[in-house]
Amino acid sequence: MMEIKRKMGIAHFARRIKQPRGIWVKMAFVVVLGLCFVFFWSFLSSYASSFNVQRESFDDIAEPVSSRTKPARNEVTESSKSHEKSKVESGLKSKEAKHVGGGSVHKHETKKKKEHVVVSHPPHKKKDLPKPVVVVEEEEEAVVKEVQEQVEAETEESESNKEDGEEGTESDNNEGESDGNGDESNASADEEVEEKKEEVEISKKRKRKGPVFDPKAEYSWRLCNTRSKHNYMPCIDNDGLIGRLQSYRHRERSCPKKPVMCLVPLPHDGYDPPVPWPESKSKILYKNVAHPKLAAYIKKHNWVNESGEYLTFPQNKTAFSGNVLQYLEFIQEMVPDIEWGKNVRIVLDIGCSESSFVAALLDRDVLTVSLGLKDDLVDLAQVALERGFPTFVSALANRRLPFPSGVFDIIHCSACRVHWHSHGGRLLLEMNRILRPNGYFILSSNNEKIEDDEAMTALTASICWNILAHKTEEASEMGVRIYQKPESNDIYELRRRKNPPLCKENENPDAAWYVPMKTCLYEIPSAIEQHGAEWPEEWPKRLETYPEWLTSKEKAVGDTDHWKAMVNKSYLTGLGIDWLHIRNVMDMTAIYGGFAASLVNQSVWVMNVVPVHSPDTLPFIYERGLIGIYHDWCEPFGTYPRSYDLLHADHLFSRLKNRCKQPASIVVEMDRLTRPGGWVVVRDKVEILEPLEEILRSLHWEIRMTYAQDKEGMLCAQKTLWRP
Repeated sequence: MMEIKRKMGIAHFARRIKQPRGIWVKMAFVVVLGLCFVFFWSFLSSYASSFNVQRESFDDIAEPVSSRTKPARNEVTESSKSHEKSKVESGLKSKEAKHVGGGSVHKHETKKKKEHVVVSHPPHKKKDLPKPVVVVEEEEEAVVKEVQEQVEAETEESESNKEDGEEGTESDNNEGESDGNGDESNASADEEVEEKKEEVEISKKRKRKGPVFDPKAEYSWRLCNTRSKHNYMPCIDNDGLIGRLQSYRHRERSCPKKPVMCLVPLPHDGYDPPVPWPESKSKILYKNVAHPKLAAYIKKHNWVNESGEYLTFPQNKTAFSGNVLQYLEFIQEMVPDIEWGKNVRIVLDIGCSESSFVAALLDRDVLTVSLGLKDDLVDLAQVALERGFPTFVSALANRRLPFPSGVFDIIHCSACRVHWHSHGGRLLLEMNRILRPNGYFILSSNNEKIEDDEAMTALTASICWNILAHKTEEASEMGVRIYQKPESNDIYELRRRKNPPLCKENENPDAAWYVPMKTCLYEIPSAIEQHGAEWPEEWPKRLETYPEWLTSKEKAVGDTDHWKAMVNKSYLTGLGIDWLHIRNVMDMTAIYGGFAASLVNQSVWVMNVVPVHSPDTLPFIYERGLIGIYHDWCEPFGTYPRSYDLLHADHLFSRLKNRCKQPASIVVEMDRLTRPGGWVVVRDKVEILEPLEEILRSLHWEIRMTYAQDKEGMLCAQKTLWRP
């Protein structure tokens, strides 16, 4: 009955509207609708404004807003989702002091299970290489083409940024830093945003379960199509639009948006096995490092000669006139406390010139790391690696070098053309951060400008460096200055002008992965539980010395004993590796440096890589007289292709299970780092080694040995010359 009355009422109202006087009814109806609209609009607006205020309050304790970040257009409709995200970000903010550079964020258990199984492994049979697979998933094919598509529409790149921003590194605005005038505060804020995004992504991925490698994936490979071709370094060489307009080298590290899944081609004239050590100190194969600008460089310098198919390096010749041995003796005469190979063991050489300085120090038991500065002049860092010298490639601009604080005994800069006093002296303050208290900074140059001389004098005085000597070496006509960093904080209090200021107490001096340089002075460690408070023991005693500040001494001793036994009983004799052709070695997951310490009597050097998500053990590695670097294996490493003879990965993939977007790209990076004929030794869980073996086979690596026991196993493979 009520339904009939309602329908009759509606019909009656419709007839009234159709009548002539119904116009008033129509107008009243419109007014009522308008009032309703205004009422609901005001209600929604007030709700949205109150929501925006709430978001601003969360911004104060969550991630800062980058100038590159576009405001969300659908904040009102997704208010609850954004509110939950803010809670997550604010929670991460409270843990910001435990940044991965400090080594205390993503701590995980480092115990190995039944690793003795490698010592006595059964004989193995060489397996035939499979035919290459031609099936490629859509996602992998897109990754392969990524480098070629970087110069396409910016709108596509911005969309890719929104999807993959958690694992990305830098946007194109870092290109403008090539002139050194970038806004440091903006860079700092942007990097904090990126770090927080990575933390959020990690927390999300931890919830995901599944195998490291996709068991359904099949791989086919193609060559990278990049401007740098056979010398491609993915996070250093830029093929983007801005890179084409300026230089193909970044002033800062900037990785591709997607994991690199293409293979670096061989040099144009092919690649031959490198000259073995120690013969490589004096000659290398030219075609292995061939570069057009290198050919022009050789014609202008007499320290390197072209002799048939080789590049030769006359003994004791340097880029400057004089004898390098006389140069070393001249330095020690000026400062007798510099006892090469005893009091001084670890040196950082800025600029990576011709490496005669590095070669001469090796004969005195001094381990020198060469920093190859990115430029377009000549690829001398690649020459140093081919000769068998420890070298890595990085920028020296706005970000910290990937080293902990207070670890280098000496930092050396000979005609390196670095303007140390520019931009508030941040570059020299970075050297002050990584230089050991009481350590030495040696600066050599043969064409000093008065303005630079005065600026350098004022800057070193402001940071309380004591100039121990300033003389000119007659043979080379090089002006040599030797500075010394203070050993205590007392002298800082005596400064009239507190500029640069002391860094804040809550800032971690060891945090170095994607951390901007600071224009401040870190206090010198004074407590016994701080590394750097005391100068280490003389070499080689320091190799087996465990300092008081090491909180896990028992684990470090156990790690050393374990690897000493493994290397002596298995690695040196049981894997089929010809160690006479092994010189450049990398431990991709160094813990306490035990693997490197076990090889100290071999004719090799080891780059100890401490992953940024692991406990920070790198200061102890340097304390032992070994070298190392921080790195995130979700990104490519900072070196040239074909740099290492042997890669050692102990449970690398199981530790990266939920961190990297595409773990197969790490295998591609291992292929890039390894020389043809080089080796990879992987220890991990069987469930990881089985699909890893298939990936290596698809890359035409020869599987030399596999062994498993109790769900743990070992894989040893050798790279071939195959390229697609």
